This record gives sequence, structure tokens and C-alpha cells, in this order.
Amino acid sequence: MTEAASVFCAKLLDSLSLDAFVFLDLKNIRYCCDFTGSDGVYIFNPDKDWFLCDSRYQEQARQQVSVSEQVCYQNKFDSLTATLKKQGFKRVGFEADTLTVAQLQELTRRSEKLLEWVPVGAQVRALRGVKSVAEIACLQQAADLNAAAYTQIEGLIKPGVSEKTIALELEFALRRLGGEDRAFDIIVASGTRGALPHGVATERLLAAGELVTIDFGTRVSGYHSDDTLTLGLGDVADDLRRIFDIVLEAQSLALQKAAPGVVLADLDAIAREYIGSAGYGEYFGHGLGHGVGLDIHEYPTVSARGLDPLQAGMVITIEPGIYLPGRGGVRIEDTVVITEEGCRRLTRIPKKYRALG
Repeated sequence: MTEAASVFCAKLLDSLSLDAFVFLDLKNIRYCCDFTGSDGVYIFNPDKDWFLCDSRYQEQARQQVSVSEQVCYQNKFDSLTATLKKQGFKRVGFEADTLTVAQLQELTRRSEKLLEWVPVGAQVRALRGVKSVAEIACLQQAADLNAAAYTQIEGLIKPGVSEKTIALELEFALRRLGGEDRAFDIIVASGTRGALPHGVATERLLAAGELVTIDFGTRVSGYHSDDTLTLGLGDVADDLRRIFDIVLEAQSLALQKAAPGVVLADLDAIAREYIGSAGYGEYFGHGLGHGVGLDIHEYPTVSARGLDPLQAGMVITIEPGIYLPGRGGVRIEDTVVITEEGCRRLTRIPKKYRALG
């Protein structure tokens, strides 16, 4: 476990008077102890930690995981409760976002009233919020792959080509360049489909006079990239060109203000108020952005509900949009790392207006 993760977990236990914390979320497990398999348990206590897995992952765990003790189980919850009870622990925290009600009931039954299970939500979500230098390097590599892949396929973006063709070629390019996999279903939304914020690519053919929005990403060492650009295909209508300029300016204003100490909701408001002042507030329905790391969407969430301040080392997206039903839409997104002075873009694709085809 890294020193930063150990300090975070120790403070979490102290603040909630917990004896130990059980991690079941696989991304948190990877972050805490480097395990990349598909099943396991990590238990943290400031004096000792444990990794539990079944026989399928025993050898992998020996190679990847460095903990005080490794346990191979036949039944996960039997082994988990036995390990906790053996240490005399009483209050044990767990990820409220991960454990199901049925699983909690099963753990409670097996605990024989010797353990108190304490759900922890918002406090543990911040575990991976501030990235290390090594994490930022992986995120930068992933963002660089986006730029390289887009350069390879840009010539395909023209009238008569299907959305799905562009998405598939982007995915192939990312894999050829070394990306582990696509970060999510690639979005290619053209024409009126641009009004769909998550308009996954279809067989629809691009046409002249339309806008097309492309949202895509990949993974490097488990860390994601996330990048969105909107392009014109030939001459587009004045109202569509106008909303592009509004979204680009809204994003620019937010990028200029993103810095340590800025409250998430206040950053969201900068872009939202500008779009509202231009008369399109009702057409920007989602939050301004989100954290990016081992998950494509993770803490922090940049929205009107975000009460936490930005911190140096956080990696977030800034992606305002306007979506006009029946007409089209614009979203412009960059992934940035918060620095001591402000923010630095990781994504490298230029976002200024361009007309192709």
C-alpha cells in the first residue's frame, strides 16, 4: 500500500472509530494492494493488513500483492469473518456503494453478533481522489493515445460514413497503439442524434451541414482517458455554429478557474451560468465533469451538488454541453490535472471549431 493510501485509511478508521476496513471494490483493492484479478478481499488495519482470494488467484496474489498476511479461501465470507474475529475486531467498515444488502445480511449472519458492520459512503469515495505522479503519468499516456488514434482516423470523418465505422476505427487504432481496451462504448452522435449526450454510435450515415460529437477513451495500466470533440461537416446552420462557440467559451472559462480550493459546485456554476446567460441553460442538463482514474467516472463529481474543494493532484474532466432536441448538440471535453497554480490539460486534441468533409 502506498503511504498516501495508508494515511488516508488510518485517518478514516480513526474518524469513525473502526478497528478495520474491508475493501471489496476491485478498483479500490487494486489501488490499495496492486491486485488486478477479478475477485478478492483486502482488509486494512494500521498495524496489519490482509489479502484474501481463492485458489484461482493464489499465485497471482503472491506475485502482485505485498501485505502482512495472505489467505486462500474456499468461501469468501467464511474466511473474511474468521480473519476479523481472530483479531478480536469489533467495528468493521465497508464500502456502502459496493456491498449488496444480501451480502451484508450474509456477513451479519456469519459474524454471530461478534462484529458490527459499519457502512461508509462519501468518506471512502475520496480514497483515490488525489493522484500520485505515477498515476498521472499513466493518465497522460492514455490521453496521448487518444490524440494519436484520432489523428489516424480523422480522414474518415466525412459525409456518407457511418457513426459505427468511425467508432470501430477509433477502437482499432487505440488498440494498435497499445491501449488496453476502450474506456467505454464510444460515442459518435451526428445530426439530430447530437442532442443525445450518450449517443452511442449507430449505423446512421454522416451528412453535410451537420455537427458530429465524438467521445472516446482507452486505458493504460488500468487508468482511463476521456476526450470529447464536436466537429462540423461542411457548412452548418448559424444556430448550431452559435452553440458551439458558447460551449467552447463556457469550457474555457471553467478551465481558467480550475485550481486548488475552488469548490466543485462553484466550478460547475462558472460554465452553467455562462450557458444560461446565452439563453441555453435548460439545454445543459448534466454536471460539468467527473474524476477520472481507475474508473472512468469516479470521485470527485463536478456538479451543482459538489461541496468539496479541488485539490492539487485531482484529475477531472471539464465537459459542458448544449443539446437541442431535433436539431443537434455540442459537447467539448478535456481531462485536466489540478496543479498548484491552476490546471494542466492531459488531453491534447485541439477543441477549436473545425469543419471537415
